[in-house]
Amino acid sequence: MNRPTFAQRTLRSTAAALLQTNQPVPQRTDEEIAAEVEHNYRWNFAVNLLDTTGFLFGISFVSSSTMAPLFVSKLTTEPFVIGLVAVIAQSSWSLPQIFTANLVERLPRRKPVVINVGFFLERLPMWVLVLAAMVAVSSPTLALVLFLFGYAWHGLGAGLIAPAWQDLIARCFPVARRGRFFGIATFIGTGMGAAGAILCTWILKTFPFSTSFVYTFTIAAAAMMVSWFFLSLTREPVPPVTAPRQSHRQFLGALPGILRRDHNFRRFLIARSLMVLGSLGTGFLTVSAIQRWHVPDSTVGIYTAVYLLGQTAGNLAFGFLADRFGHKLSLELGALAAVLAFTVASLAPAPAWMILVFALLGINLGSTLVSGVLVALEFSQPQRRPTYAGLTNTIIGLVAIVAPLLGAWLASVDYGWLFAVGAAFNLIALIAMRWWVKEPRWVATSSA
Repeated sequence: MNRPTFAQRTLRSTAAALLQTNQPVPQRTDEEIAAEVEHNYRWNFAVNLLDTTGFLFGISFVSSSTMAPLFVSKLTTEPFVIGLVAVIAQSSWSLPQIFTANLVERLPRRKPVVINVGFFLERLPMWVLVLAAMVAVSSPTLALVLFLFGYAWHGLGAGLIAPAWQDLIARCFPVARRGRFFGIATFIGTGMGAAGAILCTWILKTFPFSTSFVYTFTIAAAAMMVSWFFLSLTREPVPPVTAPRQSHRQFLGALPGILRRDHNFRRFLIARSLMVLGSLGTGFLTVSAIQRWHVPDSTVGIYTAVYLLGQTAGNLAFGFLADRFGHKLSLELGALAAVLAFTVASLAPAPAWMILVFALLGINLGSTLVSGVLVALEFSQPQRRPTYAGLTNTIIGLVAIVAPLLGAWLASVDYGWLFAVGAAFNLIALIAMRWWVKEPRWVATSSA
């Protein structure tokens, strides 16, 4: 057998240090782990609250529904490129998750993946957007390439570490309090994001292009780094590893069996996919308002603020609602908000109506952030949570690639048709989720 080379040994030792697989795992009972979760509950609530607040404040300055399309529209009027931004925004986080779920299940700790690996894959690329804004006037094509590269790097990197982050949240917060934590955290964080949107509006109004975007993207990148620091303070309970070692091919080969056996999970995935298809017009709302009514950049900042205020209300309401009634109801109400939003957008006679559209879409996003993320964790046993979360989000990511491309084609035909189709998809999704899918928490309780 060939001995590993120096480079291979260095790579393995570096990976072991980053993932902390070279550290022992304490052997503890379920009761001891539950006691540790309770002991660290307030600490983890506080530091993860600060993480979420900083992250959502920062992301408001590169909002996928307003700021990112606005920046790209300054560089090109090609609908396909604008649609590509929506593809990245809607699919990059979801798509790659299944490719790391197998590794995450076999690792004793989730935090090293989120912190050590996430620094390079998720946080660092935000500074590429700053560089893109710096060269936007002198080299628009280079700026567009840099923006798309950095935007995709950030989104895909976040997706690769997402199974570990979702399971880290599940480990730190009991199932009956996850919605509460996520709702409160995103409520405050999105409120900060709304304040950031107001600041963003002032920056866009006060400074010329592209100086305005240099400032907004810099604030976003700096906030991401502060957020990362607080997340690194999380105290993770580490249970024994029970997942069997299997190759990636074996892992992927077993996934169709999950879909065949788990009928409720399969129906849920279909309903969620329809919801994602219903978002095909989201990335074109701002562009349509600019082209139809020639709204100024400052009005786009107002749209962002309203969008975040709607999301803020949705986050808090859906967090508490989900803890009491389950996540399915929250997703149903979110789909209803999307039906109303796209219906109004297709019929809007004036730009003021778009304020209502963005408020409703903010409510829709609130349900997706809280329940769309957490519900997948309740379809499986704890040891399979990364697989179920990864499978859910990767399938959604595949659908999210199709949705904006279909939206770009419809946008080239007529914006009214684009938004009407979005309303129709969300209505079908609402019907499917309401009468076809069972709340997984109650199914698990009755089975137990």
